[in-house]
Amino acid sequence: METVIKKLSEIIFDEGIYPRIEGHDPARVQEYAQDIEQIEAAGKYISINADNKLVDGRHRHLSYKKNADGNEDIEIQVYQYPVSSPLESFTLALELQDMGKPLERGDREAAAKKLYSLGCMDQKEIAKRLSVTPGRISQWLSRTIKDEKERNKKKVIAMWMACHTQETIAEAVGVTQQTVDNWIGDFTNNLNSKEFVKFNFQDDFKIPIYNVWKTQNKTNEVSHAGNTEQKWLENLLYLYTKPFDIVIDPFGGGGSTIDVCKKRGRRYFVSDRKPIIERENEIRKWDITEGLPSIPRWKDTSLVYLDPPYWKQAEGKYSDSPNDLSNMPLDEFNETLSNLICKISKKLQPASIIALIIQPTQWKSPEKNFTDHVSAMIRRVKLPIIMRVSCPYESQQCTAQMVEWAKENKQLLVLSRELIIWRT
Repeated sequence: METVIKKLSEIIFDEGIYPRIEGHDPARVQEYAQDIEQIEAAGKYISINADNKLVDGRHRHLSYKKNADGNEDIEIQVYQYPVSSPLESFTLALELQDMGKPLERGDREAAAKKLYSLGCMDQKEIAKRLSVTPGRISQWLSRTIKDEKERNKKKVIAMWMACHTQETIAEAVGVTQQTVDNWIGDFTNNLNSKEFVKFNFQDDFKIPIYNVWKTQNKTNEVSHAGNTEQKWLENLLYLYTKPFDIVIDPFGGGGSTIDVCKKRGRRYFVSDRKPIIERENEIRKWDITEGLPSIPRWKDTSLVYLDPPYWKQAEGKYSDSPNDLSNMPLDEFNETLSNLICKISKKLQPASIIALIIQPTQWKSPEKNFTDHVSAMIRRVKLPIIMRVSCPYESQQCTAQMVEWAKENKQLLVLSRELIIWRT
């Protein structure tokens, strides 16, 4: 291999030569993004093949993209190997990645089947490459057909839970729509005990009794400027949905809604105008201010959860676009957000839930004047409110500068945040 300079846009991630079946860890991407200079100083560059396809360093690759913030023209140092065939590239990826964090048993098993399917390698050679016994390889390959079916089933269920159509799923997996329909039916009608307990909140879930949902510790592993607290969403799912209901979140943030819905067995459609790099394969790209997304099952939606960029509080954090909610003048922000809620309500069946969480603006408002977005939304959205929930911040959210200002000016600092729950 040789050390070369490549633009980010030239480096290709090919899932077919990535040997870790669980994919990447978004939290690790964030850690690497903070430490990328030290990583480079240690000579731990990402590795690519002759066709610029990534063979090692997926987390580092995503951390570069995260730091670049959309600028794909930045140049980085990489190791380039003179191999290009799928077999050579996949074998190299196995070797390089196993030298870092060792491949899990499931990764090795999947790799054995991949190597076998690529041909030109007998079971003894595969065993040597993967540092396992020939007997183990024989055992793994004997179940190849059965396991392939199970993997396809899991992919079908995962895509269905993410609200893809059966037609799209059938094409992606390579099976008939009838097969997709059968597998979905088997899944929904035959939950195992662990799934049943989680989906029906029969685990250690703390049932909400009061309309104050105070959270002391952040539960999200993936940080994001507008990250929703998972506990709030879990409470909403418990109160207003049942297993396999559809939940829509058009302000995807760090993907908290995806994580909670997967845990609690709810289907989800999550989008954002600028999905974070760590979850760009899960969060659909859609700017809700330009119109509602084309969702196949609006009528089957039980809950629409809205945690938008707050006026002035998130100004400039996501973009410089005047169409970004947080960058709009106050009147336009109120009009755009309330109109969005009204448009969504017309798409839903009666008795569906729309929940908006929002905080008054103070510190970043002109002259630090208290601006109450809750009252503005209640005036403009003519839907019955079934509950208002207080979701206060901890006092640690306030800096020493803010505390001193409050003392000097005899002003109260805003810690409150409110969840308005409408029923269509």
